[in-house]
Amino acid sequence: MSPDLFDSPLFLAGMALAALGFVFLLLGLAALLRLRPLSFLVRTLAGALLIALGALAGAVAVGVQGYRALTREDIAARIVVQPGKAPQRFTATFRYPDGRSATYEIAGDEIYVDAHILKWSPYANFIGLHTAYELDRVAGRYHSMKDEQAAPRTLHALGPERPVDLFAIRRRYAFLSPLLDAEYGSATFVPVTRPAELELRISTTGLLIREAKPSPAK
Repeated sequence: MSPDLFDSPLFLAGMALAALGFVFLLLGLAALLRLRPLSFLVRTLAGALLIALGALAGAVAVGVQGYRALTREDIAARIVVQPGKAPQRFTATFRYPDGRSATYEIAGDEIYVDAHILKWSPYANFIGLHTAYELDRVAGRYHSMKDEQAAPRTLHALGPERPVDLFAIRRRYAFLSPLLDAEYGSATFVPVTRPAELELRISTTGLLIREAKPSPAK
């Protein structure tokens, strides 16, 4: 779990709500011991509600870990592709803005990448939640439909395993739609015919891949 999680305002708010909820539960228990059933009921319900809100805030804070804030158009990764010795085989090395890199062996004529985009409603923007993205997977794609159906397929996960998957939760529970529009996925693919360095870019309209511009000579 990222250390940044513990500095998240949403996570801290969730912890504060949960702590306050436990205080109300203790006050409710004290009221019960003093034979004050109405006070016990009110304080227990208030405590349970605060704990539930705190848990929800904490779950959202955990769920957005790993997503990167999306402004206008960002470079999500640089991809170096290298055709292999065998036909319809190539490697793809992803280099991320944070310095990470990973190399994948891929079968196909084209490189295919998709992503999840969390598009929060204006209500969520008030608590600091803004549009963010996470790369989901990379795969090979064939030109021919026959190859797509019969040739070997390769698929690699780009996103980490997460304890709270907001994208999946949104698809499962429609009542969250006023807060989070997470049904927005995007994909892009380009042919791999020669060694090249590509830029994987992402904007609020989706993913695109273009060939990287050569670095200016020093």
